[in-house]
Amino acid sequence: FQYSFQEHGWGAYLAERLVRKCDVVNRGISGYNTRWAKLILPRLITESTGADSIAAVTIFFGANDSALKELNPKQHVPLEEYAANLKGMVQYLKSVDITADKIILITPPPLQESAWEKACLAKGDKLNRCNATTGQYAQACVQVAKECGTDVLDLWSLMQKNQVRWNQEYLKLPRVVKCIT
Repeated sequence: FQYSFQEHGWGAYLAERLVRKCDVVNRGISGYNTRWAKLILPRLITESTGADSIAAVTIFFGANDSALKELNPKQHVPLEEYAANLKGMVQYLKSVDITADKIILITPPPLQESAWEKACLAKGDKLNRCNATTGQYAQACVQVAKECGTDVLDLWSLMQKNQVRWNQEYLKLPRVVKCIT
């Protein structure tokens, strides 16, 4: 189940803001990491998709990739592989004629550790992510964007500029996006 198109999700917010301007099509799958997304990307966007009809493609991964290996080995992707996977996805998009100016990488958002730990403990699990590690993945995403010539939305840094506010509004991305823009 994908959360971005739920009420108050960032996908729903974008669709509302862009109504009658363009269609917002979400191909995200909750729980995926870059390793899995890289494999399915060619089935989601093909040469026949028509690059001219695409206004923008966002690549928004890193939260699951940055899960701690020893506590969440299923979702964890090593940092170097994460960066390589992002580059591979950008290269694939370019190979189907989607230009770099239409590709936007989005860093993982910061992790509100105390809230995440409560959620983990409620399921009988230990805290399996930490904000410092997520920050390393965010930095890698920014670097990949620079190397590939794409734009990047550095949510990890932007959301932490006002740490009190993002902690209070954790997971309410439309409000955070309004604050950032």
